Amino acid sequence: MNKLRDWLSNFMYGRYGMDPLGNFSLWAAIILMIIGLFTGSSLIYFLSIVLLIWCYFRVFSRNQSKRLAENDKFMEIKDRIVGVFRGGSRTRKDKNYAYFRCPHCRQKVRVPKGKGTIEIRCPKCNTKFIKRT
Repeated sequence: MNKLRDWLSNFMYGRYGMDPLGNFSLWAAIILMIIGLFTGSSLIYFLSIVLLIWCYFRVFSRNQSKRLAENDKFMEIKDRIVGVFRGGSRTRKDKNYAYFRCPHCRQKVRVPKGKGTIEIRCPKCNTKFIKRT
């Protein structure tokens, strides 16, 4: 068993691995596959297979910068969608402030708009990150 673990560890060295976009695409592929089986639609089933192949392509990719950029874009879109359901309407009404999430603890931080690129310190975990307001 240790040989298999060592081989897998050596194989995955330098590869991107799973991230939230990979998780989302894997679960979406599984759900589409189940829907395709029940409806008998070969198009939905084919789409689920393509999504599954894309998920594994991302996991085994060595181009980490591109995969990280894809995941960052996905997280930005996800935060916009989830933000609507978690008090995101307040951020649209408040025109004088910009809202960001701490990359470490996900705490929402409010900063004044129009200050350019600033360093923001999270009040909860004291993590510093740079954003453009």
